[in-house]
Amino acid sequence: VRLVETGGGLAQPGGSLTLSCSTSEEDLSNYVLAWFRQAPGEDREFVAAINQRGGSKEYRESVKGRFTISRDNAKNTAYLQMNELKPEDTAVYYCNGGGRIGVYYDWWGPGTQVTVSS
Repeated sequence: VRLVETGGGLAQPGGSLTLSCSTSEEDLSNYVLAWFRQAPGEDREFVAAINQRGGSKEYRESVKGRFTISRDNAKNTAYLQMNELKPEDTAVYYCNGGGRIGVYYDWWGPGTQVTVSS
């Protein structure tokens, strides 16, 4: 399954962006969905995850209170609302699916670039 991420771009510090993740290849309502990011020269890191019904969410510490993960199973889409963006949020953002939070498949898509700069 190949997930497709959209919504990246350039934002000023303190600004907002909303990322979307979807696919036409699979019914995503059966899976946990998660966002990851990779900055230049760094390893890919976990950002946020949401379970199948949306009732359980997890975030990395540095984005808590600023980022919100959500999903719309009717649209087969997951979202990452990013507020109060900081330069250190600059990265390529990827989404992935899994059977449960913490265990993910190899569904990596091309990612979407987020750049936070004044």
